[in-house]
Amino acid sequence: MAQSNYNRAAAVEYAKQYAYTKNPKYFDFSLLGGNCTNFVSQCLVAGEAKMNYSYPLGWYYKNLQNRSPSFTGVEYLYNFLVRKNNSVGPRAIETTVEKLEVGDIIQLSFDGIGFSHSLLVTELNFDNPYDPFVTTNTYDVYNKPLSWYSFAKARFLHIVSHDM
Repeated sequence: MAQSNYNRAAAVEYAKQYAYTKNPKYFDFSLLGGNCTNFVSQCLVAGEAKMNYSYPLGWYYKNLQNRSPSFTGVEYLYNFLVRKNNSVGPRAIETTVEKLEVGDIIQLSFDGIGFSHSLLVTELNFDNPYDPFVTTNTYDVYNKPLSWYSFAKARFLHIVSHDM
């Protein structure tokens, strides 16, 4: 597997900067179903992940009308990240919560069926490795423990590469 050049510290710094405000370079989807995956994608870009402009299965954002579903949609982002044949863009593998690193992604299912929320891991919890601190910005949250959320299921995505 390729080594990651993903700059986790830069992704976390971006999350810190924009947790309570929106970056004006990106449309705010808060009133259109949520901004969480858009925010997590922005964090990946800040961590130097390259955009994949292949249509329709890429991962990119130029503007509201010219973006991929994977940049702003929970399931689409998951499918893009774990797809084995991406030649450009971030890649991830599913892992367990205690193996997450800062800059990794957690996606939540509130009903136990579909996943509908994306979070960025912004700090590890050394007192409890099963409860990392997360940040998102649909409902502005910075560095809250995962246990702050009530959810039915979670999946844990470790970023392994951004260019293959």
